[in-house]
Amino acid sequence: MARYEIAFSAQLVPGAQLALVKANLAKLFQADEQRLALLFSGRRIVIKSNLDAAGAEKYRSTLERAGAVAEVACLDDDVEEIELAAAPAEPRPEAAPAPAYAVSAEAAERAPAGRMQVETRDEYMAAFAEVGAPDVGIAPLGDDVQDDKPDAPAPALDLSQFSLAPAGSDMGELKKAPAAPPPDISHIKLQE
Repeated sequence: MARYEIAFSAQLVPGAQLALVKANLAKLFQADEQRLALLFSGRRIVIKSNLDAAGAEKYRSTLERAGAVAEVACLDDDVEEIELAAAPAEPRPEAAPAPAYAVSAEAAERAPAGRMQVETRDEYMAAFAEVGAPDVGIAPLGDDVQDDKPDAPAPALDLSQFSLAPAGSDMGELKKAPAAPPPDISHIKLQE
């Protein structure tokens, strides 16, 4: 029995309006704005998988009525088999290539100060023969590898307009006014 999947790639039925199709699919799938944005991103989104032929047709027709073009794909199509190539032969120990980071004395003389010239090991690496690599060492464990920050210059402030008051003097704070007497409410009476 053949199995099918339903996918959507943001294609609309000819003559359908995008806003109306989005509203129909939001109601159909009970989807929020984020899911609608994902559906209409243009990528192929699988909506339902492992359906029989009747179920796949039902989904396709429902989506078509909503204004969306659904893609129905058979999951049982023949899968192309790929034959793997044999593993490469082990290299002989006596033919070990030179490391890519070896530096010859001649290359070290040609390199500008502070740069290291890398000797090539094969024609692929020959393309990088003229590229200068920075000559950066590795700091010992625990060393501080950041440069010291320069001291910030003191800001130039003119403070001549300010003076200091002697210790214990009044700094000009306003004294609180004494609390007002409570209002006289002796003349107010309640009626019964």
